[in-house]
Amino acid sequence: MAEIIMAGLAMFIFKRKSRNHADKSINCHFETNFITLFGLRLPIMETVDKFLRQLPPDEMEKLKRVLIQGLLERKVLDKWKFMGRHNISIDGTGISSFDHEPFEDCPFKKSKKGKKTWYAYVVEAKLICGNGFCLSIASEWLQNSEDITEKQDCEQKAFVRLAKKVKAMYPRLPIMVTADSLYPNKTCFDICRQYGWDFIFVLQEGSLKSIWEEVRLLYPLEESANMQEHVIRKNKSGWLTEKSMFINDLEYKGYSLSWSQCQFYYSGNQAHQQFVHITNIRINKKNARDISRHGRMRWTIENQGFNTQKNGGYALEHKYARKHLGAMKNYYELLQIAHMINQLVEKLIKVKQAVVQANSTIIAIAEDIVGTMRKEIIEVSEIILLLNQTRQLRY
Repeated sequence: MAEIIMAGLAMFIFKRKSRNHADKSINCHFETNFITLFGLRLPIMETVDKFLRQLPPDEMEKLKRVLIQGLLERKVLDKWKFMGRHNISIDGTGISSFDHEPFEDCPFKKSKKGKKTWYAYVVEAKLICGNGFCLSIASEWLQNSEDITEKQDCEQKAFVRLAKKVKAMYPRLPIMVTADSLYPNKTCFDICRQYGWDFIFVLQEGSLKSIWEEVRLLYPLEESANMQEHVIRKNKSGWLTEKSMFINDLEYKGYSLSWSQCQFYYSGNQAHQQFVHITNIRINKKNARDISRHGRMRWTIENQGFNTQKNGGYALEHKYARKHLGAMKNYYELLQIAHMINQLVEKLIKVKQAVVQANSTIIAIAEDIVGTMRKEIIEVSEIILLLNQTRQLRY
């Protein structure tokens, strides 16, 4: 079993992008070196696929949880806490699309002409950090033939299930939820209150109309006391200035909320970027900029998260399993675990410096590693020497 799971992980760790590509990489000295490094044989991906079709997806998610809990217990991620809480970002993404129903109860979209397209769609809870860590802690798949033409309705239903799962898996984890403009509503507020979580949600014009009405009334009164400006840096466009503004004690259906606005503009110009958030955290001049910054960190789940997994060598959108939902979920969990393992290496200060000095990229280095494992014989003594040279890992 360990050999089979490790073979599945290796496909993603070495960024092979498909089962066929992974099998073709196992030639020359690759398997011998794999055994030297991991102490395990490397079965072909057909064997892995048969196993993943039988394995309950919950078991694979348990493995992911064990790894995350290990990081939490060792306080590896504590330096990126904000106000004593970990930033957990929520977002959904489509993995694959089909012109037929690939498995029972697959969600779908309808075009204006009535054509159905079925999607494998997942909502993620990822622990994000200031150094770029984006680590999956729990996943929830859209099922039950949900029509995802209206994304807001279906993603929020999945969030209810996902939040329950996160609370069950990490009952004592101090959490601050960050998410996009789909989430500021009473249902999400109720869940966060029930589980003892803070939240920072993107707030767009048109969402929570009563909040916006109150903001427009109070803005002139609060501006002189709560407005701050900070010059950030100078570039070709001039001096970049950050202007922050906040208003507290906004009432909404039994909640006292705080509104935050952060604008970036160049001297003499109108704001070229604006970010507005709603939160249950009381804002003051000391934490206003940090609250906006942590709210904007939700982009990490889209950039270092989904985008990297789709375009950074992991081929998230590839159909590793076309008709078996259980296998599809297991491949997805293997990808999340492999991405976590790779991040723990790629985000090391020494590794990032080495990549810059080599004038290379992570994807190119992954190909170099595979090439080296195929052409060279790795000696155990060389591994021990390298391990002895690195006593402490720093991020």
